[in-house]
Amino acid sequence: MKTLVNVLGVAAMAAAMTFAANATAGKAIYDRACKTCHGADGTPNPGIAKMMKVDMKDLKSDDVQNMSDADIKKIVTDGKGKMKPVKSVSGEAIDNVVAYIKTLKK
Repeated sequence: MKTLVNVLGVAAMAAAMTFAANATAGKAIYDRACKTCHGADGTPNPGIAKMMKVDMKDLKSDDVQNMSDADIKKIVTDGKGKMKPVKSVSGEAIDNVVAYIKTLKK
């Protein structure tokens, strides 16, 4: 019985790791699709903010870091305010970008 529990435990951990978002992959996607506006470290690009006449949130801020993963994913997929949906990021890539954004805490 103990062997069965150990095997099931290892299988569950492997499954969780398989489905876990990958922040390293998310950084590569972020660099390609988000960095121009949101900066390399999550600090908004002031030129873009001025041009669009918006106040962009720092992705390192508590406001963003305390958002749920689902809320961040919704902003990426649906857009928010003047931010258009990021159509080049979908599926698993969104989870990876969210995982990367969560690493930017102050």
